[in-house]
Amino acid sequence: MTTDKIRVTILPTGTVHADLQWLLVDPARMLTPNGGPRERDWVDVPTHVVYIEHPNGQRMLWDAGVPRDWETRWAPMGFDETFPIDGVPEEDWLDSRLRQLEIGPDDVDMLVLSHLHIDHVGNAQLWAGTSTTIIVDEAEKAGAFSFDGANLGAHLRSDYDGLDLTTIAADTELMPGVTALRTPGHTWGTLSLQVDLVDSGTMIFASDALYRSESYGPPALPAAIVHDTVAWFASVEKIRGIAERTDGKVIFGHDADQLRTLRTGVGNSYT
Repeated sequence: MTTDKIRVTILPTGTVHADLQWLLVDPARMLTPNGGPRERDWVDVPTHVVYIEHPNGQRMLWDAGVPRDWETRWAPMGFDETFPIDGVPEEDWLDSRLRQLEIGPDDVDMLVLSHLHIDHVGNAQLWAGTSTTIIVDEAEKAGAFSFDGANLGAHLRSDYDGLDLTTIAADTELMPGVTALRTPGHTWGTLSLQVDLVDSGTMIFASDALYRSESYGPPALPAAIVHDTVAWFASVEKIRGIAERTDGKVIFGHDADQLRTLRTGVGNSYT
């Protein structure tokens, strides 16, 4: 692989469905003394990974998608009912995406996991025993191994147990023009990713630091699944400050409307 510019490919990897309230605590949707029951919103929650080819010859993958065996893997937690992944095209599963890219797990030099929730590390065990450097936030790793039992909320230990996880404890330039940003709040150590492109400018992949455009605001609206609300608000404003300084585009973690406006799939890269 050779490229004279950083090349970014956004790859949809299956759509979860869920009640919108898991993603958005929106005062406009809350009941008041004069308001009757509101209709619930059952929404698309698309997932994606990002494949980065760098002029230095390295290949990076941002996140690891949802698992094919989600029904059996998530059933003990009840998440097969709460967050079903129904109707995923064959070409969207991560193993299919790797074949489309004509690479295998060993061809990825660096796997960066935004956090260790089930919909972001569902295929991380593909990298067990490989030479790939797997990067997570230091606080995320500590929290993800801090509990007894199979899971703590959406942290399912078997998704990441046994992997050789390299940690970072500050905003870190992973390679020229590609920086992991510490944006905790959603979990102990959620990361976002800043990529500075020659033609397309700065792109900031927020993962679950920002689920949707409504999350970003202003005003910023948190989700039901937030580990530390104060840290979450600080992370949103950190992302906003970087976006304003760089005139960057923020890519939300699970925004179906935004994803439809982006170039996605193999052969539709940003440079």
